[in-house]
Amino acid sequence: MKEVLTRWYQRYLSEEEAVILLVMLTVAFAVMLFFGDILAPVLVAVILAYLMQGVANVLRQRGLPGELSVAFSTLLFLGGFFAVLFGLAPLVWRQLVALVREAPAIIEAWRKVLVTLPEEYPVFFTQQQVNELTAAIQAEMASVGQILVTKGLSSIPSVLAAIVYLILIPLMVFFFLKDREQLTGWFASFLPAKRPLLERIWSELNLQFANYARGKGIEVLIIGGASYVVFAIFSLNYAALLGLLVGFSVIVPYIGAALVTIPVVVVAYFQFGVTPDFYWVVGAYLLIQVLDGNVLVPLLFSEAVNLHPVAIVIAVLFFGGLWGLWGVFFAIPLATLVNAILSAWPSSDSLAVSS
Repeated sequence: MKEVLTRWYQRYLSEEEAVILLVMLTVAFAVMLFFGDILAPVLVAVILAYLMQGVANVLRQRGLPGELSVAFSTLLFLGGFFAVLFGLAPLVWRQLVALVREAPAIIEAWRKVLVTLPEEYPVFFTQQQVNELTAAIQAEMASVGQILVTKGLSSIPSVLAAIVYLILIPLMVFFFLKDREQLTGWFASFLPAKRPLLERIWSELNLQFANYARGKGIEVLIIGGASYVVFAIFSLNYAALLGLLVGFSVIVPYIGAALVTIPVVVVAYFQFGVTPDFYWVVGAYLLIQVLDGNVLVPLLFSEAVNLHPVAIVIAVLFFGGLWGLWGVFFAIPLATLVNAILSAWPSSDSLAVSS
C-alpha cells in the first residue's frame, strides 16, 4: 500500500506547482463550503465581471482602446442589469402573483379531471386511488399555504439583503473590471515567479470556461426570447414568466428541459383545453427544444468540453446538495472547470513526454 501511494504521489504531486494547485483547490473548496452563502454576491460579481471582460477583450481586438473597451462593457452590463431590474422583473412578478391567485382555480379544475378518470379508464384508476390522490394534493396545498405565510412574515431581512445585493453586485462588477490588472497582480504575487504549469492550466480553464459561459449566455437569451415570442403570439397566459423559466432551464441540460415542460403544458391545457391552440403551443415549444438541442447547442459549443449526461446529473446532485439553488445554477460551469483541471493536471508521464 505504501508503494502504491508513493508511486501515485511521484506521478501527480512530484512538481511544486502541482502541490500549490492542490492547496489552492482545497482552500477554494473549503471557502465555498463554509462561506458560500456569505460570499454569494462576490462570486456572482466575479462571474459577471469575467463575462464582461470577454466583451472588453473583443472590443480591444477590434481596435478600441483598453480603458474605453472596459468602460463600454461596464455600461453594457449596467444597461442590461437595469433593463432586467426595471423592465423584465416587474412583468415576471405581476404574472407570478396572478398565477398564485389563480392556483386554487387550476387545482379545482385538475380535481375535476381526476374525478373522471375512474369512469374513463377503470382498468388503470379506481375511485379510492383518486380520493387518496385528491386528499394528498389538498393537504400538500394547505402545507404550502402555511409555508408561504411563514416565509412572508420572516422574509423582510431577506428582502433587505436582496436590495443590498442589487447595489453591491454592480459596484463590485465595475471595480473588478476597472482594477483587473491590480487584482490579478496582487493574487499572482502569492504564486511562484516561474509557473509554466499553472499558466498552462489557467489557459485551459480560461478557454473552456469562457466558451461555456459565453455559449450558455447566448443560449439563454435566444431560447428564452424565442419562447416568450411564441407564447405571446398564441396569447398564452404568463408568457414572460414561462419564457424566463424556459430560458434558464437550458443552464441545466436534460433535467431543466424536462422540468420546465410541465408548467408549460399545464398552463396551456387549462387555458385552451384539448383544442388546436393547445397542440400548436405545445408543438411550437417542442420545436424550440428540438432546435436548441440539435442546432443551437452544437453551433455554440463546438469548441467547449462535452460533458457526459451522467457527469451532468452527478454535478447537479453534488453541487446542488452543497449550495442549494446556487449550486444547481452553477453546477455545469463548475463541472466544466473540474473536467478541465483533470485533463490538464500535470503528471510525471506528461512531463516526460514534453521533455
